[in-house]
Amino acid sequence: MTAPDRSRIRRLRPRPTMDDVAAVAGVSRGTVSRVLNGGHNVSGPALDAVHRAIRKTGYVVNQHARSLVTQRSDSVAFILSEPQDRLFEDPNFNILLRGCTQELAEHDITLLLTIAGTQEDRKRVGRYVTAGHVDGALVISTHAGSPLLDELEERGLPFVACGRPLGRERDVSYVAADDRGGARQMVSYLRSRGHRTIATITGPLDTSGGVDRLAGYHDVLGTSDPRLVVTGDYTHAAGEAAMEQLLRQVPDLDAVFVGSDLMATGAIAALHRAGRRVPDDVAVGGFDDSKVATTSVPRLTTIAQPWGRISAEMVRLLLNHLAGDSYAAVILPTELVVRESA
Repeated sequence: MTAPDRSRIRRLRPRPTMDDVAAVAGVSRGTVSRVLNGGHNVSGPALDAVHRAIRKTGYVVNQHARSLVTQRSDSVAFILSEPQDRLFEDPNFNILLRGCTQELAEHDITLLLTIAGTQEDRKRVGRYVTAGHVDGALVISTHAGSPLLDELEERGLPFVACGRPLGRERDVSYVAADDRGGARQMVSYLRSRGHRTIATITGPLDTSGGVDRLAGYHDVLGTSDPRLVVTGDYTHAAGEAAMEQLLRQVPDLDAVFVGSDLMATGAIAALHRAGRRVPDDVAVGGFDDSKVATTSVPRLTTIAQPWGRISAEMVRLLLNHLAGDSYAAVILPTELVVRESA
């Protein structure tokens, strides 16, 4: 027989089965099945024998067949409720995606990325994730009034939101940073540095981050001149446009608290074009402590969100949901990080 013939026979050899594993391990097929489904009621020696047999035979679990029995897909959806280009522009989403992927991998669960940036996208994603393709969902960047959370809840899909879900705080599990407290930290710091005309560029006011960071600003300054408040959408371009508007409305401002690092870099670009020095003429404070905070010129003074803990807590709450636990909420502390911009 020639070498190509032998190679062809090897390629055609049937995949090892649970029966093959049982024969090599010297145990029953039922014991192999119990090992593959968590190892409950299996003795230590039998468990070791099955694992050795799996390695020896090269047996691979048929996940499709397994899901038919367990009614579980061993996958979770990461639903980004923003336009697709935001995934690539905003570094925070990538940090969350990576963190949640790593946390779920510890439990042998796959994370599926889905984008739900438009009303049609939300309907399509809602149909997909509630049709049995995933066991649960992590919902990122929820907007007030979005029907997505209602649909997930009506279909009985376990999910956890990132950020306080406006109007749904008492019945939707979520993990959030202390946005309001973080904003108070930043504005108090700017005042302590002697700044008196402090403006703010907020995030979208249909998100908890936008609402709560603005509330923290007002906690420190009280009811301020409405010309000092301009709303953005967390993008670099929005930060530029908002800063230009603030300079027209309040040309003598000496500090600005910006609701995200990405918008803060846009604000700095607008200040440079206007001939304003940062921080000598106008101090700039951001929020997130994302990668752009350390690459901007000057580097950003900002509020750090605990991204690793946020990812870990979201996964923990979702796994608890899958195990039958009910509603829970976690709010994590933020930290002021002082650099050159303020």
